[in-house]
Amino acid sequence: MAGTEVRGRLSWRVASVADIAEENPTVRTIVLDCPGWPGHHAGQHVDIRLTAEDGYQAQRSYSIATPTEGERVVITVEVVDGGEVSPFLVGDLLVDDRIEVRGPIGGYFLWRETMTNPLFLVGGGSGVVPLMAMMRARLQSTSRVPVLYLASARSADRLIYFDELARMAKVDESVAVVHTLTRSHPTGWEGHTRRVDQEMLAVPGFSPPDSPDVFVCGPTGFVEHVAGILVESGHDPGRVRTERFGPSGG
Repeated sequence: MAGTEVRGRLSWRVASVADIAEENPTVRTIVLDCPGWPGHHAGQHVDIRLTAEDGYQAQRSYSIATPTEGERVVITVEVVDGGEVSPFLVGDLLVDDRIEVRGPIGGYFLWRETMTNPLFLVGGGSGVVPLMAMMRARLQSTSRVPVLYLASARSADRLIYFDELARMAKVDESVAVVHTLTRSHPTGWEGHTRRVDQEMLAVPGFSPPDSPDVFVCGPTGFVEHVAGILVESGHDPGRVRTERFGPSGG
């Protein structure tokens, strides 16, 4: 299984849609059967390419949401208003449809079970997808490193994987899950209600002088904000891995 891949060396594969699940009104998880898939590490991503009847093509990159499972590739996609690819994947794609897949891609933003430091995951919006792959990979492995998962969303209806994360934290006392809502929150909400800040990131066991492996993923502004706080707080910059995304046409 390749740990680092270069797009130019990868071939497109035709994958068929095996299953589709709605995570929230704007987010879908799509399970793809991809013959010949070589396997992947938690944190890697794939390119998806769509071809119209007139030959026009559009492609986008999406994080893989689960650990390796044979020839299956699972992505979780959030619709981008006015986008070319995500509205089709979220609103129109059907089971048994076929799409082109290229990957796995990425050799830096990875978690492996041989990593023995505490695992600190911070995600904004759909940036939680590769972090969830890491959570699931840890659960399936022999690793029992402590994990802190912190996710930020605009509102409760934008949260992704909420119930599954709650189950993980309930059955494993070494897993802590924290959510914060930045624009609105429902009555009875028990999480935070503000942007991620220094106080939220200063958690015993996951702060200097501890040496957690930190992964931050989300929109560019969110990642720069969080990574800046972490480094200013004394985290080793070499242990703060970031992956960001910005406007790309969706």
